[in-house]
Amino acid sequence: MSFWVYILRCADNSYYTGHTDNLEQRIGEHQQGLCGGYTSSRLPVELVFSQDCPAREEALAAEQQIKGWSRKKKEAMMRGDWAEVSRLAKGAEQDGALVHPSTGSGRTGNG
Repeated sequence: MSFWVYILRCADNSYYTGHTDNLEQRIGEHQQGLCGGYTSSRLPVELVFSQDCPAREEALAAEQQIKGWSRKKKEAMMRGDWAEVSRLAKGAEQDGALVHPSTGSGRTGNG
């Protein structure tokens, strides 16, 4: 069984990060407003990033890590610009910059 960490772009141009064991079903639930919470008031949503993980714990850890990232760092990751991700990570540590995490319920799906 695979698990997924994913990022949605909401209608207000904000990002939502989550994880699931059924990506297609979860995206459909978000798009229909069935997940409640953050995304339900920001429809429509669009899948802009997903990565499969071999275990739920890894998907959850990736979700929590990404939620702690700045918008610029998330966008660099979505572009596959790992040099920029690294640069932004070092800059935040060295400058003591505030990182504004995305909002997400942390809710997991049952399939």
